[in-house]
Amino acid sequence: MLRSNQAPKAVVMVRPSRFRSNPETAADNSFQTMHSQSRGREIADAAYREVTDLVKTLRNNGVIVHLFEDDGSRDTPDSVFPNNWFSTHVGGHIAIYPMYTESRRRERRWGVIEQLKANYRVQDVIDYSGLEPDRMFLEGTGAMVLDHDERVAYTARSNRADPVILERFCTHFNYEPMVFDAADGRGNVIYHTNVLMCIASEFALVGTHMITDSDRRKEVINRLRESGREVIELSNEQIGKFAGNAIELSSSQGRILAMSATGAATLTKQQRAQIERSATLLPLQVSTIELAGGSVRCMMAGVHLSKR
Repeated sequence: MLRSNQAPKAVVMVRPSRFRSNPETAADNSFQTMHSQSRGREIADAAYREVTDLVKTLRNNGVIVHLFEDDGSRDTPDSVFPNNWFSTHVGGHIAIYPMYTESRRRERRWGVIEQLKANYRVQDVIDYSGLEPDRMFLEGTGAMVLDHDERVAYTARSNRADPVILERFCTHFNYEPMVFDAADGRGNVIYHTNVLMCIASEFALVGTHMITDSDRRKEVINRLRESGREVIELSNEQIGKFAGNAIELSSSQGRILAMSATGAATLTKQQRAQIERSATLLPLQVSTIELAGGSVRCMMAGVHLSKR
């Protein structure tokens, strides 16, 4: 099996103590489900257990997990999704991103970056967060799905993906932007690209029918196929159950595709076979976390850096 830049060996995760479905982000996240305040402690405790169990499962499957704790003192209900505020890149580069809502801006923790510097070779950190007062946002590998091998940044237009910052990121990090409009079956704009697209080493899970312009849809499909990947089409129902919000990881036992149990349950026998030709499917139970409108991919910031 050839080594792939697409599938990191390590991830950063955050275990929350006061997780909840965030009303501040609900306006443009149609995947989100609000819950009653009376269930707050129950929901928070369930989310804590889900992250604990997920980390244990990943480590048992040979994935390195750098786990950070969030004590909830800064009121960061979405801290469990660190992939939105930073990303790491081959060659020792880190990007820090401007976040759309006030509560999500509090998630940035420089201690996370310092620990990465202590364990990995980091050449530079480019911080775009100062653009927030100008109402310019780019929520990391939620807003962008990056093809690290072909250097393409697939991006669905939304409140959380400003085209000016996207161009800056692509110039700094040597990616080509591939932007498109996307909406679900009810016409809701897709808030993050990574709910409708997952790019692995040898395949891509994509809800291509959500790309509203037919010509652009063909261009996206062709570009993925030109990279040598098999395009696996996901239905509206599968994307609504987070089957598109998956991440391929490298482990000591080979490549795995981490996906929520909710999403994995929707896959057809043929789709499973297509995935498992090159990666082992690893279903993970995160149904409480999914109330916040994100799933397994959102919970992991991939580490694409070289060890010291």
